[in-house]
Amino acid sequence: MSRSHYARCEDSDAILLSVLTAPAKPTPKATAKAGFARRDAALDPLLIAAAAASGPNVTRNHYHHDFFPGVMLPKHEGSWDWTKFTGQNAASKTERRRLTYVSKQAPRRQRLREEAGGKENDPFDEPLRSVDNLPTKRRPSLVSPASEKPQPKALTTPDPVVTPASIPPPVEVKCMARTRIPTPHGPAFLHLYHNNRDTKEHLAIVIDSAQLSDCHGPVTAPPIRSKSLDAVWEGETDMDRITRGAYVGRLSATSQSVSRPSTENSATDPNPAIPPPLIRIHSECFTGETVGSMRCDCGEQLDEAIRQISLPITISPSSPLQGPTTIPGRGAVVYLRQEGRGIGLLSKIRAYNLQDLGHDTVTANLMLGHQADERGYEIASAILRDLGMGDKNEDQGVRVLTNNPDKVEALQKEGLKVAERVPMIPRSWQKKNSQLLRKTSIMETSNPFIVPHDEEEPVPGATLIGGNAVYGDDLDKYLRTKITRMGHILPLWMEEQSV
Repeated sequence: MSRSHYARCEDSDAILLSVLTAPAKPTPKATAKAGFARRDAALDPLLIAAAAASGPNVTRNHYHHDFFPGVMLPKHEGSWDWTKFTGQNAASKTERRRLTYVSKQAPRRQRLREEAGGKENDPFDEPLRSVDNLPTKRRPSLVSPASEKPQPKALTTPDPVVTPASIPPPVEVKCMARTRIPTPHGPAFLHLYHNNRDTKEHLAIVIDSAQLSDCHGPVTAPPIRSKSLDAVWEGETDMDRITRGAYVGRLSATSQSVSRPSTENSATDPNPAIPPPLIRIHSECFTGETVGSMRCDCGEQLDEAIRQISLPITISPSSPLQGPTTIPGRGAVVYLRQEGRGIGLLSKIRAYNLQDLGHDTVTANLMLGHQADERGYEIASAILRDLGMGDKNEDQGVRVLTNNPDKVEALQKEGLKVAERVPMIPRSWQKKNSQLLRKTSIMETSNPFIVPHDEEEPVPGATLIGGNAVYGDDLDKYLRTKITRMGHILPLWMEEQSV
């Protein structure tokens, strides 16, 4: 190698060292004269990748868009030394996984049916929807799911697969406790029930004076007793049975007679002249019974039902030589814990606000995504059968205090024998009608015997309303909706004539 070649190599090394270490960029003339093209310091793409894949603003989705998956993944090969990252072989094709999202949010009605004991209302309800599902006169929702008629479905909706797990078990009820309660209308026995459908504690207010009698002779009417209460439970003593209410007669410090699971205290051949027991299926209403709201007549109906069941019963004589006899009233009020026609107290309060906007009670329920009436009566029917009333095998059956024909139909489909429907006229309408008759007969408006409702003295009763009547425009609108849209049997002409 010649001396000149070594000189040129040394010059080239000096120029390259000057380019890399010189504080100032070399002039274009110097680089062009040396034979090198001008090149600025380029940004390293690896530094950009590392900066983009780290920092406080990086989420888990950023890892899918990284330059290479090794950065920020310590367990991945080449996470700290990118030269070890091999990547994916382009020749090998792997099938892409397809993930399907399956929602666990079932419809509200199905969730409440499957999750017993859950909240009655979801805190995040759906927004209001337009009303396009007005109910018909007969609502199958009053009947238990096992006895409902199948509804026609859209062609695009496949039929659900019926499995043994989807069929609810038969309703079973058990009376957990019973006690005597004095009421303004007379003594009654409060029964508390548990069931296998929900975790609510439904009640039965039994009015039967035969339960206060401890004599073992023949009685005029058989006592109304619970079969599950009088049954002997495993591992309990006589004091345990008395504590839960399984006793006979009037309980006191000197009277502690334990009941037995038999019919020894019942009359084998009841008098056929005694009418069937009078019952009322009543759904709870916190606003009407406890607060005294006049948007409905629920508190008035509960007190009126207990009053009518407690009235003495006149029995016709068996022969013309005998006079009529009178026995105490007998029957029961089955108190179901289904607030607001089954929609719950939260939705009921929301429906009240919609009613203030001009909607009636049916439209308000529909706007909230509910049916006009979501109550069921399978538990009530099981309670009545446990009390020995209304079974189809019995000859008498029961008389039902109600204005709702759908309720009578639902009880009959549950296997109860309804002998008669007894109407419940609102007390305000009764007083208006009586005042109208007096005005018509006496032909004067200043009758001293007619007392306006705002001057009535309080009458004791079972609820906050007591024995008084409920008045107001809200009540009249509520009752009109029951008649015109829900098929309740009430003499609307009485209210119209008395206005």
